Amino acid sequence: MAARPLVARQPNERLQALIQEAGCSNAGLARRVNMCGAEHGLDLRYDKTSVARWLRGQQPRGRAPAIIAEALGRKLGRTVTIDEIGMANGKNLASGVGLQFSPTVLGAIEQVCELWRSDVGRRDFLSGSSVAASALVEPSRDWLITAPDGQVARSAGPRVGQSDVAAVRAMTQALVDLDHTYGSGHVRPVVVHYLNSVVSGLLAGSYREAVGRDLFAAVSRLTELAGYMAVDTGQPGLAQRYYIQALRLAQAAGDRGYGGYVLAASMSHLAAQLGNPREIAQLARAAQEGARGRVTPRAEAMFHAAEARGHALMGDVRAAELSAGRAVSALESAETDSGDDPAWIAHFDEAYLADELAHCYRDLGRPEAAARQAEASLAGHPASRARRRAIGYVLLATAQVQQREVEQACSTGLKAVELLQTLRSDRGVEYLEDFQQRLDPYREESVVREFGARLEVRAAA
Repeated sequence: MAARPLVARQPNERLQALIQEAGCSNAGLARRVNMCGAEHGLDLRYDKTSVARWLRGQQPRGRAPAIIAEALGRKLGRTVTIDEIGMANGKNLASGVGLQFSPTVLGAIEQVCELWRSDVGRRDFLSGSSVAASALVEPSRDWLITAPDGQVARSAGPRVGQSDVAAVRAMTQALVDLDHTYGSGHVRPVVVHYLNSVVSGLLAGSYREAVGRDLFAAVSRLTELAGYMAVDTGQPGLAQRYYIQALRLAQAAGDRGYGGYVLAASMSHLAAQLGNPREIAQLARAAQEGARGRVTPRAEAMFHAAEARGHALMGDVRAAELSAGRAVSALESAETDSGDDPAWIAHFDEAYLADELAHCYRDLGRPEAAARQAEASLAGHPASRARRRAIGYVLLATAQVQQREVEQACSTGLKAVELLQTLRSDRGVEYLEDFQQRLDPYREESVVREFGARLEVRAAA
């Protein structure tokens, strides 16, 4: 029998550099890895010879690479990924970053930190990637069937307390307010750098169980916001990665309600933007099922409204009206419900529901109803919700075009243009472009030509 050829291994220079940065000896790293593994229920018995083999290019099996990364991260006081230690072996590189619903808390931290790092580094595969419908639906299945995380507490790294969690929440609210007023083009770089430079350090710190759950909840909200901002800056492929990780972080927080919100308010709306109506309804129903009995009527209203959007895009009038009716009833009961709404759903009021219903009736070809809902939405949204009001004006203008009220539609559309001039929002621009296409049959009318000229002036500015 011929001898099996030896496979030449390349020295692991990444691991060598990190060991030197951490100031560890080979024996010291082995001890740290064994101790870290014991915390995860693993009986590891590495020694300095094991580390020497890793440096020569050998890669340990199973969960060991993640444990090695965690041990080095604790020594360095920051999150270290298996990519950084040269042991990703293709699992955590390129297009796969952020698309996995990790089975472990440690893996979730690694996934989301690698996503933030890649985003800050502006890696081409993130900005240029497309959205796969299955990549939206499959994580919802994992979320539905995955058992709760038994423990999230960590015992190494800088101490993290409730004041740190409060700071993340306060930062999130400030960024939300700025986003509503000025659009994501102004704000998203700040969010991503904050996640990568500050929040990643918190996740890699030490925290008690209760603090850890609250931390994961706060980080989930900020990660979802970064995903929405990716949508608003024309990067849907990046948005899906943020949404998947926000869903996984909500699972670590033990917050089934917010997980449902990510599915219904974030992933389903992304599916709507991409024209995947079946997935919209699937994601909304997954939210309803997975968060059943864990949310207030206000959240239920939003979940049902999201499902109505999917049915409307599929042209299923009966199903859309049924879901819309459930949404209206749930929001009505929310006004008398004694339970306190969590912060993430408190914004969903009559104006937001009217906005959702205006979309439904637009897609069902019922312009009179769409116009009524768009007007109700505009009446309820304050001036601080500039982007939402701009979209409301486009929805109203679209309903007016559908009713052949072209002159009035152009007048309404100009109000949206004026608002969008104060924003940096690709999402708003996309709505405006859709409206322009609906005006195309009337392109020879003077009012439409004048509207087009105004848009050209805006684009030049």
